[in-house]
Amino acid sequence: MTASVETHELTVLDGLDTRLDVWLTEHIDLSRSQLKKLIDQNLVTVNGEAVKAGYLVQEGDRILVEVPETKTTTLQPESIPLDIVYEDSDLVVINKPRGLVVHPGAGNYEGTLVHALLAQVDELADGSGDDRPGIVHRLDKDTSGLLVVAKTNEAYAYLTEQLQARLVHRHYLALVQGVLAEEEGCIDQPIGRHPKDRKKMAVVPTGREAVTFFGVKERFSRHTLVRCRLLTGRTHQIRVHFASIHHPLVGDGVYGFRHNNLGAKTQMLHATYLAFTHPDGRQLEFSSAPDDAFIQTVEKARQIH
Repeated sequence: MTASVETHELTVLDGLDTRLDVWLTEHIDLSRSQLKKLIDQNLVTVNGEAVKAGYLVQEGDRILVEVPETKTTTLQPESIPLDIVYEDSDLVVINKPRGLVVHPGAGNYEGTLVHALLAQVDELADGSGDDRPGIVHRLDKDTSGLLVVAKTNEAYAYLTEQLQARLVHRHYLALVQGVLAEEEGCIDQPIGRHPKDRKKMAVVPTGREAVTFFGVKERFSRHTLVRCRLLTGRTHQIRVHFASIHHPLVGDGVYGFRHNNLGAKTQMLHATYLAFTHPDGRQLEFSSAPDDAFIQTVEKARQIH
């Protein structure tokens, strides 16, 4: 046995016919999801044999648990308030505020959603990379609303498969410049890196498939409030798509206008609905109302004549 592995040897004397993962939580200082991960990796044996988490322990069972040394990380927990709308042993759903970057990257090495999660959640999946533990999908810094984060690698794999199969339902509210003529529509235009500005995305023939469905919720004299549904999830997809049809998002200085008559400082985009299948088979759905900045901007658009 190497020095990087901590071992626990236990003999069952009580709690007979209890699930193995549940029994172990009462005898080892690890969470049930952490123990389940060890069991799934065959690092827990009963009487010398690998078993499932649901194995019912029996008197006299000899259990060996091997706990690999935790991989060090440069990410440090930070005390940043989070609006957690749902949490269980597999995943957590966050209502992300406007202005919060989801994970570390160029120019944002501190103060991200990931740093906040590390301080408030007991475990995050590491299958998504060292700098973005648990992150299944992202929202732009200045986009508010719902996103799901995986706590276990099993949940991460399950949720990313759903995303790839287009079974995760994501709806957004957006306030766009100008008055849309149609009641509903679909923007089906490929998105890739901007040919001249590599920091931006654009509709380009060589881009990846990108499909945005939309419906008008309310028209104003100079703006339109729309509800969008993503079939794909390209970077900046809604922002790029509406800019491509000459209706950029209000407040979007990158793809639209640097200044606007509503005083919006950031793009008016909110992830208002999220639905997916939980790894245990349950259908989960969540709704989130936009923040005060969004509501106030819409009200200003409503008052312009």
